[in-house]
Amino acid sequence: MENTREIILECLLELEKGEVFSNVLIRQVLQKYDYFPTQEKAFIKRVTEGTLERLIELDYIIDQFSSVPVSKMKPLIRQLMRMSVYQLLYMDAVPDSAVCNEAVKLAKKRHFQSLKGFVNGVLRNIARNKEKIVWPDMEKEWERAVSVRYSMPEFIVKLWEQDYGRQQTEKMCESLLEMKPVSLRISEELSAKEQEKLTKEWKERGILCEKHPYLSYAWICRNLEGLHRLPGFAEGIVTVQDVSSMLVTECAGIRTGDFVLDVCAAPGGKTLHAACKLRGSGQVEARDVSEDKAELIRENIRRMGAENVGVKVWDARVFDEDMEGKADVLYLDLPCSGLGVLGKKRDIKYHVSKESLEELVKLQREIIQTCWRYVRPGGVIIYSTCTVHRRENEEQVEWMCGEFPLVRENLNLYLQKELQCAEAESGMLQLMPGSHDCDGFFLARLRRSE
Repeated sequence: MENTREIILECLLELEKGEVFSNVLIRQVLQKYDYFPTQEKAFIKRVTEGTLERLIELDYIIDQFSSVPVSKMKPLIRQLMRMSVYQLLYMDAVPDSAVCNEAVKLAKKRHFQSLKGFVNGVLRNIARNKEKIVWPDMEKEWERAVSVRYSMPEFIVKLWEQDYGRQQTEKMCESLLEMKPVSLRISEELSAKEQEKLTKEWKERGILCEKHPYLSYAWICRNLEGLHRLPGFAEGIVTVQDVSSMLVTECAGIRTGDFVLDVCAAPGGKTLHAACKLRGSGQVEARDVSEDKAELIRENIRRMGAENVGVKVWDARVFDEDMEGKADVLYLDLPCSGLGVLGKKRDIKYHVSKESLEELVKLQREIIQTCWRYVRPGGVIIYSTCTVHRRENEEQVEWMCGEFPLVRENLNLYLQKELQCAEAESGMLQLMPGSHDCDGFFLARLRRSE
């Protein structure tokens, strides 16, 4: 059998190139080695994800004990050190001696014979001195201390501190390091009895699942191995979707016969939820910028058997005259920084910069300026992002309402009591990691007045 640690090392080297997202690569790797025992696959997933999400902390520790800074190490040695220190600190079931020995073996196998003494020396020194690591002082250098403790880039820590204050920032950073359960949406066409029968099957397979407090058809699951084998998935009555994303369609107030347009739709979760609300009536049109993204939507449409959904390849920045004033409901779920889903897409945080955020705000405005006209007078726009950032969220909505004939509408009419608040009454809702049982997510309900 292939060496699991070598597979992890290859994953980390591939991710360092920045050409593929971690959630995509890890899924592909686990599919390739699907024949591995469950424990081996869980080890690959945990160490790869854990090393990636704890990168800043791991580098800080290694730099304390190594004569060569992490930034100056050969890529293979750098990733080998990171994944080994992660195991030393966070995997009690693996003896420290085994971590060090396996790292030395891997260095030798990958033709770094001359560095095996260095690898061994640094790792054993860290293993002996775990309790003596010197951390940044929270009183004297709060931003750096939070950055190291939660492996969150200082830029993001400062951004959130400015927007939400220190207490909320630390709460979010802490929450984004926690293991997240899988959130599933069961078709609303299933009766309560049918839903109960399905979830009973899940429990019999050892899946820990419970109904989500926000929506009756949303479930949160742990111990879920191999989604394609989950009862109900292949039949199209179950799909993976975070409850925050489900709230988009819940707050849209879709009615029988409506025409719903989703301009940035891939992979199609909100599109298919809208189709489900229509109960076979009306029409949903899903659009995205490339054929690859369109095919992702089509795959989900085929699996879920939705007949009232059309797919079109279209760049949302380009105005479509034929669509002007046609939509009863328009979904503007726009490209964003993704800061609300860092617990699932762990590498996003390392690619965010002040410049990239400004570019996203510009792109969002370009799409908004083009697409708001697609909704008919009296129709509804749901604006949403999977981020926690005022410039992309609240400030964007305020700009929209100032520029176009759009009026914010009370979201509390569509939300469970747990989510109702003054902000939602004003037409906007920011869901926060650590404060809400879902991803960090923003949504706003707007009506076109003329």
